Amino acid sequence: MKRARIASRLLASAPRAARISRTTHQLPLCTRRHASTTSEQDEANSGSDIYEQTSADTSLQRSARHVPLPSPPPHKAKSSAKLAALHARLSLSPKIPVETLARALVDSSADAHSKYNNTNLAYIGATLLNNHASEHLITRYPRLPMSILFAAMKGYVGPAVLHQVARAWGVETAAAPGEEVDPGLLQFDSQQPTTLMTRWGYVRAESAEIQRFKWRRGVSSRVMYDDAFGEMIPGQRSVTDRGSEFLAENERNTKDMIVQDFPQHAHANFVRALVGAVNLHCGRDAAKNFIKSHFLSRKLDLANLFEFKLPTRELARLCAREDFEPPVARLESETGRLSRTPVYVVGIYSGNDKLGEGAGSDLDSARVAAAINALKAWYLYSPGEVGVPSDTLAEDAGPWKPAYVDIGEIIS
Repeated sequence: MKRARIASRLLASAPRAARISRTTHQLPLCTRRHASTTSEQDEANSGSDIYEQTSADTSLQRSARHVPLPSPPPHKAKSSAKLAALHARLSLSPKIPVETLARALVDSSADAHSKYNNTNLAYIGATLLNNHASEHLITRYPRLPMSILFAAMKGYVGPAVLHQVARAWGVETAAAPGEEVDPGLLQFDSQQPTTLMTRWGYVRAESAEIQRFKWRRGVSSRVMYDDAFGEMIPGQRSVTDRGSEFLAENERNTKDMIVQDFPQHAHANFVRALVGAVNLHCGRDAAKNFIKSHFLSRKLDLANLFEFKLPTRELARLCAREDFEPPVARLESETGRLSRTPVYVVGIYSGNDKLGEGAGSDLDSARVAAAINALKAWYLYSPGEVGVPSDTLAEDAGPWKPAYVDIGEIIS
């Protein structure tokens, strides 16, 4: 009895928390199973929610990955046989990666992102082409008139010439741009408008009137306002013809002109971009040699670019400006005067110096031909192989020796 009383007293004096914990541990087995089952179900539900969220994110990522790209991804360039063949056919340096060559084949109409198209490379290439072509022509032919210089520039590095060069290189075009296209094909979209990012100059305020009424543009204004080839940049609509549809609106003082000949523009931009890529990866000297071997080495007949309206008067003014004696036409030889096909040979002399000669079916045509040949001989004078300003950019280059440049053509 004493032991039972002592145990009851000890139990009464024990803390309440201890008794609660004890009674908790003494719950029935079914109650404990139910509690554990409830906790497991909660964990399973939370796990299923996490799985559903993860699967939803994965499906979104998969759908995002399946969005078609406007141009082939860069990693496909290494597996393109066409791209490797083009790289080898042009004898490009191993420093130029095939990824850069693939980027040069993507026009801005196919992929508008500047990091994946050839816009930036084409701008650099156009600058280098125009610079080297202009200094080559000015130093080689220092007496060329500006109009002939513009035509010669267009004959060396104009869009039509670059188009033919790209075709001669064997560049093939894709039917439509897209992610599945071979990176070795030139990609452009003729349905999407492309911008002309490689031109510079100013839009004339009267450009619409010049196009409509065929106003005359002077040589000085062509040098100041027009592009590198002396061509006028189209501008806003005519003040007198606001309803005309041949010009786009809000195009004044802008360089992003909409072009119409998509294949020619895309091929020309590829060539420009390739020149820019050579300059970027191989250096300035390699780009200069590339331009010389592929563009400036072509033969261009400058004599056929001339067109004189009054050659005899222009020759007389040229002799007066240079303090020469006045030109005199002299008959040198003739044959068949009384026949149906006479031929006269006339020479133009300034004192004792013979300036030129020409043949014709009558005396007047022979004299005009002689004056034209004399003017061509003057304007096509060449000092031979001389240095150009870009030669001084080399590391071991000496000081620049100014080249001879004529004061200009005769304004008749």
